[in-house]
Amino acid sequence: MSYKAGVDKKQLSLLPVCLDDYIPEDHICRVISEFSGQLDMTELGYRYAECKSTGCRPYDPRMMLNLYIYGYLHRIRSSRRLRDEAVRNVEVMWLLDGLTPDDKTICNFRKDNAKTLRETFRVFVRICRGLGLYGEELVATDGSKFRANNSIRNTHGKVVVRNELERIDRKIDEYLKTLEQADEQEAGEREASRAELKAALERLKERKVEYEGLQSRIEQEGEVSTVDPDARLMRSAGDGRPIDSGYNAQTVVDGKYHLIVDFEVTRCSSDSGELYRMAQRAKEEMEVEELTNLADRGYYDGQDMAACEKNGVTCLVAKKKAGGKKKAEGFSLDSFVYDEGNDRYVCPCGNLLTYRGDKKRNNRKYRRYANYQACAHCRRRPDCTQCNWREIDRLPYQGIYDIVDKRTLANKALYRKRKEIVEHPFGTVKAVWGYKQF
Repeated sequence: MSYKAGVDKKQLSLLPVCLDDYIPEDHICRVISEFSGQLDMTELGYRYAECKSTGCRPYDPRMMLNLYIYGYLHRIRSSRRLRDEAVRNVEVMWLLDGLTPDDKTICNFRKDNAKTLRETFRVFVRICRGLGLYGEELVATDGSKFRANNSIRNTHGKVVVRNELERIDRKIDEYLKTLEQADEQEAGEREASRAELKAALERLKERKVEYEGLQSRIEQEGEVSTVDPDARLMRSAGDGRPIDSGYNAQTVVDGKYHLIVDFEVTRCSSDSGELYRMAQRAKEEMEVEELTNLADRGYYDGQDMAACEKNGVTCLVAKKKAGGKKKAEGFSLDSFVYDEGNDRYVCPCGNLLTYRGDKKRNNRKYRRYANYQACAHCRRRPDCTQCNWREIDRLPYQGIYDIVDKRTLANKALYRKRKEIVEHPFGTVKAVWGYKQF
């Protein structure tokens, strides 16, 4: 039995080759082409959407958009690799009608149309809404860290620059002392040594001027990245993970088919304060008045959740773990019941903790509750506190925290859907496509 036989490479064909025959009717390339064909390139603001009567003829931005989308779907981000695909990949040949743009043209398309490509995503969302692919009732919000095109050594903070300036000053003092000692040596050796030391001293002075400039910028900006100016230092994923220079990409994802509704790339290392902003973007994009939003404990911020509740967004957010030493069973903070009508707390032993004034910590204002006399004579005080009395600090938005906590506990099955909704896109982008760095 012989092997399967292919077509002879030198065999002539009587019929001309038709590119369309190589692309099946249900192929993704036809979807990409149909999508770009529906766009008003002029209204969106694509460069070269309108051709001039003079000069070299540009490439149709629709075809360049086809190549851009195809590249990301097939994990090809390099402009040079996309250029190569245009001459060897039949699918790309079909999308570009056989045109072969060079890598500089492909790179310029992305650079010149950065904001326009974001608007194109919004058009895609509207098309998906028209097809009923968004449930428009349940969304989930989450952020993920992506590495920047910037080394951690090129990111300078106040402490790093101060330490480097101190090191440079010490080195300059050492070189000046060495120059004085060189004057006592023999003439020939002294001249060679002095020339080398002076050259090193000049380099140090130039470096000092550079770092003094960085120091003045840090006073205004807080942190300076010399290669990627927008990047900031942040932990890549959770506590205990390495710190790197990067971005925090926020997404809000619809619960029906896990399609992204909107996104925003931020320089903030924390998710706190992003819940309301992303929820509002989702409401505007889907043109709805009410939403249910699921989020992890990184979004557990009272002011943010209060703004969501006020504007028709029902929040389910995991509660942050309480800090400090673990209390004896029955004496945790949750064991103290707040009496809203009388503005007081009832401790597990039945004593009343009344309002004792305000206090400020970490730029946040708290209301303090205590019963010093009852604590002084309480037999269970060692189980409750290691101090002479127990004090309860109530946050300004504690009422919102209590509402969200009860709602999240009562809807555990719904909240468990958060991971599969919002972490699925990040898993695809980072683990499957390999896009972990901008």
